[in-house]
Formats: sequence, C-alpha cells, structure tokens
Amino acid sequence: MNSLYLPLADLVAISLLCLAVYYPRHRRRDLLVAFLGVNVGVLAVTTALVNSDATLGLGLGLFGVLSIIRLRSLELGQHEVAYYFAALALGLLGGLGSLEVPLTVLLMAVLVAVIAVADSPRLLTRDHQQLVLLDGAYTDEAVLAAVLGESVGGEVRKVAVHKVDLVNDTTLVDVRWRSAERAPLPEALPRASSVAPTAVGA
Repeated sequence: MNSLYLPLADLVAISLLCLAVYYPRHRRRDLLVAFLGVNVGVLAVTTALVNSDATLGLGLGLFGVLSIIRLRSLELGQHEVAYYFAALALGLLGGLGSLEVPLTVLLMAVLVAVIAVADSPRLLTRDHQQLVLLDGAYTDEAVLAAVLGESVGGEVRKVAVHKVDLVNDTTLVDVRWRSAERAPLPEALPRASSVAPTAVGA
C-alpha cells in the first residue's frame, strides 16, 4: 500500500508546485509541460528500477545526463532551474520509497514550500536586477553608477559592465539596485493623481 501512497503524494506535490506556484507567477506553458514530464518520468523509471534487477545508479545517471541535455537546450532563468531540480527531487522521493511515508511526504511538502517562499513576488520586492544598455561609453565606475542611479530611479548596489562600445558610444551593464520607498500621497490629492507610475521591471 505504501508503494501507492508515495506516487500519489508526488503527483499532488508536483501539481501544486507547477499549477499553484510556478504557472500563476511566470506563465510559461512550455516549462510547465517540461516540469510535469520530467517529474512523472523520473517517478516511473525510479519505481521500475527499484522493483527490478537493474542497477538504480544506472537509471539515475541516465536521468542526470538527460537533465543536463535539457538544461543546455534552452536558456533558463535561475529560478526555473530551481523548479526543474525540484521536479526531479520530487520524482526521486516518490519513486525510491526508501523512507517512511510520513517522512517522505514531509520532505515533499518542505521542498514545495521552500520554492514557493523563495520565489514569492513579495520577497525582497525593492531589490531588482536588469541588463541596461546606456547611450554613452562610460569607463569611470563612479560616473557610471551615478548615471544608472538616475536611470533606474533607485540606489545602485552593484554594477557589472558587460561591454563598452567606444565606436557606437554605448555601455551594456548588469545592474542591481534597490528602489526607493514611495512617500505617502497627501489625502487632499484627487483620486486620479494617486495612481503610481509604472515601476521599472526587475
């Protein structure tokens, strides 16, 4: 009976991770299919290997190679890599069955909860990161930081220069900044003026 509980727990966990956490936040249907497919595939093969004479290490090594190929075939953000390996981990937990059912379910729940909290849009909402192409070739870091501060409208925390083009007079930088806290608007202002300006994307 335990062999039935763990796959069901895995399917519940991956469904919550994909349909309740990932997709509402990032809206990438192609990766939704990838996460679900990888999870169910790992679950199925791991379960089959555990209940056969095949070497479990061989199967896990095969999935490791396939996962590397998959990650190299498409540019993924770091948060999407985290979801990808979470899907793999859930499949392994559900398929191995080497732990007691309550402990396995607890580990699955903790994994989903950690990803959900770490990727929450409410976490560190004032911190941003973005590639910025500036109209001007800046070689002085202090001047560059000042220009970026005016451009992004916040406190520049770190700047990594990717390219300075002296011919086309441009600078490509990876900037991390902290947006300023907005002062509360006076109550006497009309309702239309209370609409906040569009924030710079992270």
